Amino acid sequence: MPFKLIVLALMLLLGSCVSAQKFTSHAVKKGETLESLAKQYKVTPFNILKYNKEIKRNEVLKPNTILVIPLSANVSDALTVKTDTIEVEEKVAQKEPIGFTKHRVRKRETLFGLAERYRIEEEDIKRYNPVLYANQLKKGMRIKIPKYLRVAPTEEVVIDESNFETYIVKEKETRWSIAHTYGISIDSMLVLNPSLSKDSDYLAFNQELKLPKIAGSSVEMHDVQIYSSYTVPQGIGFYRLEKEYGVTADELIKLNPEITERGGLKEGMVIRIPEKKVEIAEVNTDNFIFYEVKPKENEFRLTRKLGVGYKELLELNPALRSGFKAGMVLKLPKNRADDFDIKNALIIDKVNLLDSINTSIKPKILFLLPFRLERLDLADTKSVRKLINSRTDIKYSLGFYSGAMIALDSIKSLGISVDVKTYDNQLSVAKTKEILVDADLYNLSAIIGPLDTASLKEVAVQAANFNVPVVSPLVSNTDLSLRNVFFSEPTETVLREKMLSFVEGKRDLENIIIIADRKNDSVRKLILERFPNAKILKVKEEEKNIAVNLEELTALFSEETENWVFLESSDFKFISSVSSILNSSISEEVKVKMYTTNKNKGFENDVISNLHLSNLNFTYPSAQREVSNSAFTKRYRKEYSIAPDKYAVRGFDITYDLLLKLAYKNDLFVASSVIGGVEYTGNKFNYDKDLSSGYFNIASYIMMYKNMRIKQLK
Repeated sequence: MPFKLIVLALMLLLGSCVSAQKFTSHAVKKGETLESLAKQYKVTPFNILKYNKEIKRNEVLKPNTILVIPLSANVSDALTVKTDTIEVEEKVAQKEPIGFTKHRVRKRETLFGLAERYRIEEEDIKRYNPVLYANQLKKGMRIKIPKYLRVAPTEEVVIDESNFETYIVKEKETRWSIAHTYGISIDSMLVLNPSLSKDSDYLAFNQELKLPKIAGSSVEMHDVQIYSSYTVPQGIGFYRLEKEYGVTADELIKLNPEITERGGLKEGMVIRIPEKKVEIAEVNTDNFIFYEVKPKENEFRLTRKLGVGYKELLELNPALRSGFKAGMVLKLPKNRADDFDIKNALIIDKVNLLDSINTSIKPKILFLLPFRLERLDLADTKSVRKLINSRTDIKYSLGFYSGAMIALDSIKSLGISVDVKTYDNQLSVAKTKEILVDADLYNLSAIIGPLDTASLKEVAVQAANFNVPVVSPLVSNTDLSLRNVFFSEPTETVLREKMLSFVEGKRDLENIIIIADRKNDSVRKLILERFPNAKILKVKEEEKNIAVNLEELTALFSEETENWVFLESSDFKFISSVSSILNSSISEEVKVKMYTTNKNKGFENDVISNLHLSNLNFTYPSAQREVSNSAFTKRYRKEYSIAPDKYAVRGFDITYDLLLKLAYKNDLFVASSVIGGVEYTGNKFNYDKDLSSGYFNIASYIMMYKNMRIKQLK
């Protein structure tokens, strides 16, 4: 049972006691037993078992297991170190609400009366209904009442400082990697470190954590010898143990003198087995991904779920020899990451949204897009078409919204009723502010849009007052802290990392060449950091011309291995020239492929030959993939008599993803914390929460030109 649940159980069990029972937490050290702990704290083994349901009477205690120990009067009085007392308020057990109740104000109702009725403070009501700071309650007003987790008063739990140490978080470490190193659960980590956020997995570099001491060692040591208990089965001898564990008969006898006393290995004998040494300092996100064991998971279910044999799992996680326990953090090799949904290096369970919708939920969403209707003369078809083709914002909005309408029809066919409002914000902050004055923000489930950064900031700030999420269709980043914004477009940094990791994983002995203009000097340095042996081609940049020297490029080519060329530029003339030169360099002796970490508009200019790109197997990262003849495209053609463009596909995917998540939890923040990667017609989404800047989509594709077509690479 997680430590927090143990504490809660204690509160409920002891809430009616007249005298206050005190407890201390104890991190089990190597060799300690239930009986020795009972003797140390002057209590009975039964008392310890009563408050620690996860351990059994005859079970060997695992080092670093955190136990709650009831203290007798004598022991509690003798304790002098009493820090980090865990206190739970009688009314509210957490600062953030677990949900909201919608309330329609009746005649003569007051804030005081509502606070008493819902057992909260008047300030809590105002906080989530900012309109009440300046206005009185009025009949018919609809407000949100926050709901909090309520628990009974708790007893004092004392942390014994002698069992713990301060740990400094290193780079690329997560809660999961540290929990695995110390052999504790995340729940235990949160109890020991109350300052850690319950809503985020964030850990800061150099942050201090209180953790149980690893018996006989320090986490700064690279080599830590770990022992586990082993019950000898029938028919097992020294030879089998040496083959399986790499330990000789002499070593076993030295560790277990009782073997000699009893005349050899006997069935049922419990002996100590040395595990392979673990390099603790290397347990980080560079080398491993992590999985938290769920309740009722066993060897059979877990090995099938993770797609790994028990022997391999045991080699990586020796603590499993004592059995599977809920809350254990297991590590897996980093190269298995593509097989799972990963968030903050943690494997998360996939949720089938179509099987999880709740038809009683009725989401309310608002679209804010720049249709620019004030500029369109709908009576003049020719001028309308011309304006749409010349204005990307109008083309994007109309295409996006047409796809969104198909998504609304699709969700309706699943039994979900959606309340939709749509506004034309005219690409204007002033118009956006005007719309928000009339919009009923505190009843909204989510807002989609706007497209421009300035309007997005305005919407996000106002929506944050009502805890309403905002989905950004186009803006991928902003310098302003917008914690309630879901940036659906992957950032250039995410796409670039995707490309570099892909090449790194595929590369063997290939010859890498980097061609980058002055504007992409930082990108050149970044690629060179990943591939230190890459060759650099000098780019000649004049006021009106940018080019490369053919002879210098030819000298960099290898005939022994394939040449992989990174081209980093946004100048379409330069891109056209280089791709043409690379294409002409291909021969029986010289093999060339072209890559980029940023396929910007420069690569999409008509002067660039698709034949050249195809011959070069041009490969790049992308937020979208090519759309096949899917159910969406068929439905779109039937509705509009034309094929959907990329804007319509994006409108469908973003809206459909949002509506499915709202139909699952009716809270996009909660849904996104438990749902990993999802993929639709041409886009996929996997939102990663940043502590201060919102939610960022970290999902993307690797695409390649081949045989005059664009294909998705795995």
